Amino acid sequence: MQAIWRQVEQMRASGVLGQLVRFGIAGGISSVVYSLVYLPLTAYAFPPRQAVAAVPFAFAVAVVVGFFLHSRWSFKGHAKEPGAGRHVKFVIVQGSGLALNAVITWIGTALLHLHPWIPLIPAVFLAAIVTFVLNRFWVFN
Repeated sequence: MQAIWRQVEQMRASGVLGQLVRFGIAGGISSVVYSLVYLPLTAYAFPPRQAVAAVPFAFAVAVVVGFFLHSRWSFKGHAKEPGAGRHVKFVIVQGSGLALNAVITWIGTALLHLHPWIPLIPAVFLAAIVTFVLNRFWVFN
């Protein structure tokens, strides 16, 4: 147990813990935005087994919100690369999140015939982990 507390203290001292909390809050907001676009599209625009078609639309809106939240709050002051290079890296990272999200949504809805909101939970959770690591170590250094 002491090892865990030492690790948490190291994370706090280095600023990673605060950054992780900010990322979680910003990611939560982006996830809500994603859900607010995705769920109505799956309810009214796309049949349940084709819910994956709603993913790019929802992700595009969430990426815009996420970029502003992460660049101005979660990772503020951490970017070593200004301008377009960072934007391109952010879009690539979000694209990996989009791909992961789409695969999970497709498996859940097309193959397992689940209701469209069910794959949303693991998709958002796993995409958050992957994008945090990539944003922290590649986009915002």
